[in-house]
Amino acid sequence: MQIDIEGDLLLNARQVVSPNYNERPAGVEVDLLVIHNISLPPGEFGGPYIDAFFTNELDPTLHPYFAEIIFLQVSSHCLIRRDGEIIQYVPFSKRAWHAGASQFANRENCNDFSIGIELEGTDLVPYTEVQYLILAKLISALQKIYPGITKERIVGHSTIAPERKTDPGPAFNWNLLARLLDNDLPEDVYFSQQV
Repeated sequence: MQIDIEGDLLLNARQVVSPNYNERPAGVEVDLLVIHNISLPPGEFGGPYIDAFFTNELDPTLHPYFAEIIFLQVSSHCLIRRDGEIIQYVPFSKRAWHAGASQFANRENCNDFSIGIELEGTDLVPYTEVQYLILAKLISALQKIYPGITKERIVGHSTIAPERKTDPGPAFNWNLLARLLDNDLPEDVYFSQQV
């Protein structure tokens, strides 16, 4: 899998266009990366439901939880599935609707200046090794385009909305991510589940 960025899009990522985005405010620089988790239905992995949710096509009759969230209009820039597949929903220069009411470093409305990356998972289930590897490679690629995204500005949803959100949760290994980012992964590295 190649994660080189071509303009606003990832090469070799599956592109699923979400309508849930808009323009960033004029003059605002991207300098924050927010890590989330998602599973639909909650605690279940695989299936088409995350794509359907981010494109406003989720069928509320398929699961009771879907009826609770059907009216939400949300998105993220990318999702990294359990097997390492990347899906991109929103171009990086656009304002994805991932953070909601949020604040970081005395600035509100984190959607304005952040990139949101979802990991398929839950707060309490360990993420897969390949998810960390792909996330680290994606972050490294984004930092070349958005140098304001320093290590100190890679946070969880729980950091920017602590009263509402808990993701990516205690199952997320921040130390492992930091070690992977410190290794300065080569551009041509290939990741498989066996790595």
